[in-house]
Amino acid sequence: MAEQVEFKNEVEHPVHRRPDPQDGVKSRKWVWALVVVLILGAGAYYYVRQSKLRSSTAQAEPAPRAVPVSIATVRKGDIGVYINALGAVTPVYTDTITSRVQGEIVNVYYREGQLVHKGDPLLDIDARPYQAALTQVEGQLAHDQALLNEAKIDLSRYQSAFAQNAIAKQQVDDQEQTVLQYEGTVKNDQGMVDNAKVNLVYTHITSPIEGRVGLRLVDPGNIVQANSTTALVVVTQLQPITVVFSVAEDYLPQIQQQLRKGNRMEVDAFDRDQTKKIASGTLLTLDNQIDPTTGTIKLKAIFPNQDGALFANQFVNARLLVDTTQNAVLIPTAAVQRNAQGAFVYVIKPDQTASIQTITVGTTDGDMAAVQGLQANQTIATKGFEKLQDGVKVAVQQNRASNGSDKQSP
Repeated sequence: MAEQVEFKNEVEHPVHRRPDPQDGVKSRKWVWALVVVLILGAGAYYYVRQSKLRSSTAQAEPAPRAVPVSIATVRKGDIGVYINALGAVTPVYTDTITSRVQGEIVNVYYREGQLVHKGDPLLDIDARPYQAALTQVEGQLAHDQALLNEAKIDLSRYQSAFAQNAIAKQQVDDQEQTVLQYEGTVKNDQGMVDNAKVNLVYTHITSPIEGRVGLRLVDPGNIVQANSTTALVVVTQLQPITVVFSVAEDYLPQIQQQLRKGNRMEVDAFDRDQTKKIASGTLLTLDNQIDPTTGTIKLKAIFPNQDGALFANQFVNARLLVDTTQNAVLIPTAAVQRNAQGAFVYVIKPDQTASIQTITVGTTDGDMAAVQGLQANQTIATKGFEKLQDGVKVAVQQNRASNGSDKQSP
């Protein structure tokens, strides 16, 4: 029994053990380890998810497309050096026709804007008063001519009688003076006849030159005055025709040098926008003095104008060829681009990528320009600059500009 009681005492009164500090440290390590594992797991999950998202996005978005461009080949050739100036078309002849006699217009032969030749009839003025005046003076001439003939007969008789001492010398002398008076009268009458004939001719007005008539200024039935300043019709010569333009005096030595050599200097006339060439001609002459107020000198060029493209008093852009640059590097002007640093072009490399090349632009002639900074046979872009950048892949279009013109590829 004693043993059982002792056992119960041991159960009912257990021995209390002092806690170990290492047990708390170990538990905290497990907590931090668990936190680290959770963080790493979340990071791995996020990384995998983002990789899948980027992969799906890359598959959804196609690769950047090549920029379509048109190209041209750099070449060598000759290009003209021009002087540009504003000019005015001036006819070689312009006749403002007025009446030299008074009367009523009875006929108008021309049509407005008609081309007429020299001697073609234009107007008729009533000729009846002038025909009557001619008849009158012709009658007076015939009368005085008869008196002169009679005086000459009497003089011949007086001279024969005087030779026979039948009359006095004074009578012969008087008759000689009478003959001279009648001769003067006849000459005066002849002048009046000629004047009447001229006035009669003036009633029939013809074109003095070849050209185009303007709008009709008078109608049949109108009364015109002699030597009036009011025009009856204006005739302007159009073939050939001239253009007068002014250039700066600095260009005068170049122009004079060409003229002294006897070179034929070409002049082209362009429209107001300088996009369309209207006509081609040659330099005719230059003025004999420089305008001191503007520092310019006037030049005159002549144009055949066979198609009538140039019109009197029309304003044109004149372009004078003063020299020709030989063996220059030429590109289309459409290929030249500009930024804050200056002019440049996009050179197309063999790997079909674009590269910016800085250039210096020299003489420009229409759609071609002489430049420095390129070599012959290089390929440059001429169209499609909107999305073009340095290093961008390009796709060459079918239209290939070569030697300054677009040609359709086969």
